[in-house]
Amino acid sequence: MSERMAYFQGQFMPLSEAKIGIMTHAFLYGTACFEGLRGNWNQDDGTLYLFRTKEHYQRLRRSSMILGIKLAPSDDELCDITAELVARAGFTEDVYIRPIAYKSEEAIGPRMHDVADDFLCFVIPFGNYLDDQGIRCMTSTWRRVDDLGIPARAKVNGLYINSALAKTEALENGFDEAIMLDDRGHVSEGSGENIFIVRDGKLITPPPSDNILEGITRDSVITIAHDEFGIPTVERSIDRSELYVADECFMTGTAAHLTAVIEVDRRTIGSGLPGDVTKRLHGRYYDAMHGREEKYAKWLLPVKPQVAGRQGVKA
Repeated sequence: MSERMAYFQGQFMPLSEAKIGIMTHAFLYGTACFEGLRGNWNQDDGTLYLFRTKEHYQRLRRSSMILGIKLAPSDDELCDITAELVARAGFTEDVYIRPIAYKSEEAIGPRMHDVADDFLCFVIPFGNYLDDQGIRCMTSTWRRVDDLGIPARAKVNGLYINSALAKTEALENGFDEAIMLDDRGHVSEGSGENIFIVRDGKLITPPPSDNILEGITRDSVITIAHDEFGIPTVERSIDRSELYVADECFMTGTAAHLTAVIEVDRRTIGSGLPGDVTKRLHGRYYDAMHGREEKYAKWLLPVKPQVAGRQGVKA
């Protein structure tokens, strides 16, 4: 039987039993950083494929270093914890895994020093986050946070109020997702996704200097575009109006996978349907993350869900 599970205070337990106190520093001040990982279920071989697990933990460690949070387990240990957690949960469907490095002490006062640290992780079932057939976006009135305010290249829990405000604004105005500009008016990213446009056969995407999160799915798509289709990627600043005249547009992220953008600010992008480049990249990425592309097996951590009376974690 499948169950939502957590790894909390060094133990595996049902998610319902993993509790923090209301004075926990991370709850009071957002003093935590996190990752989001996908486990993609392949019915044919009965395996959940965790996508680029080690790279996610390497980024979590970098985020922790920026914030001054001590992440005690090694990257390999974190991968092993995650694989066992997913196996114990027993899900035979797509899942989402949320690891968090956080200030765990019950303490008053906004600071990063002299406060105890800990690590937790949980897994839940998780289907499509955005519509596979394409989404409608608006450019948000909320600007993407600047690195001088909150480190943009770290996945800081408290930073995501920026994303929440932009996402809610978009939904309340009848759109599916927000696109945030940076403090100079350049396109930065969505509320939880990186953004690409296609022009003249090239992918164009904002550079890290435009306050984007350096996305792992973003990097995967750039790799697939180059290796599989010979499509180059240009990292440069993008103006808002350039979105309107793009041949194609799409977003990438752990939750979103690769999702076509078919409208921005009520302007149709291309034909108003997912474009050819977007569809080709989506297809190859989808096969890679489900363990159907041997070339990209190095990106995957296969896990066999446990069933009653059977142990074993990694496939």
